[in-house]
Amino acid sequence: MHNSEDKVERPDWLEAELADTLDEDYELELSEPALSEEIRKIYRKSHPPSIPRIDYFRALLALQAELIKLQDWVAYQKEKVVVIFEGRDSAGKGGVIKRITQRLNPRIARVVALPAPSDREKTQWYFQRYVPHLPAGGEIVLFDRSWYNRSGVERVMGFATEDQVKQFFHDVPEFERMLVRSGVRLVKYWFSITDEEQQMRFLMRIHDPLKQWKLSPMDLQSRVRWENYTKAKEETFARTNIPEAPWYIVEGNDKKRARLNCIDHLLTQIPYEDVPHEEITLPDRVFNPDYERKVLPPELYVPSKY
Repeated sequence: MHNSEDKVERPDWLEAELADTLDEDYELELSEPALSEEIRKIYRKSHPPSIPRIDYFRALLALQAELIKLQDWVAYQKEKVVVIFEGRDSAGKGGVIKRITQRLNPRIARVVALPAPSDREKTQWYFQRYVPHLPAGGEIVLFDRSWYNRSGVERVMGFATEDQVKQFFHDVPEFERMLVRSGVRLVKYWFSITDEEQQMRFLMRIHDPLKQWKLSPMDLQSRVRWENYTKAKEETFARTNIPEAPWYIVEGNDKKRARLNCIDHLLTQIPYEDVPHEEITLPDRVFNPDYERKVLPPELYVPSKY
């Protein structure tokens, strides 16, 4: 089981993996867009130096190695794990989800990010559209936003009535207790950023063509209704922070630290252990002396432009 207080050794495989995959991680980390110099100055002023990049990658790879052990244990023991990620728009939920799933088996660990409900779904029991996505034995499900949409965006934007919100607060603790009683391990994270940090991240998205798709009309309205979202968040914590499924707040202004802290904490919430593995050996290739490989027509090949 992962212990965040243990001194993490740096085995040879970790250094080799670090060298081999640095480009892939750099690609994910190239998040600073082509900002105007003015915005860049403001951003640097409000962000003291974060963890050195190489130290961040070393820590991330060590944590991802533990996540693989967790995944193997979940599959072996037929455990059911649900992790909920909530928070304001641009708080960093997607970033940590990417790092959690980056090296995991998508058949075991999957992400659920549901769109707005259809007209049919609006007439269903509120939790009904989430239930089909819950894990079976041996699965990990990460909810990128969840049933807490009702007490958050739906409430603030007026998509849910006060009676519906009241019913939600009445139902959700028992719904989550039912999940826990059924054997689901439920972990809930709220990513917290400051008003100024959200404003800066929105400005970055506006000025970066590669990130403008992340901005929706709802996101822009969340700036206007910042205080309403704050009140909704506070009531959500007060009404749904139950012993069976407590909330954990991740301070998200520093993206790198938020990712590492969240993954480290998640590993402490599940009592995983090493599990037996069959030894893997590569079988000999069978050669048929009568086989001749056919020459395929060149138009079948993707052009080598790079």
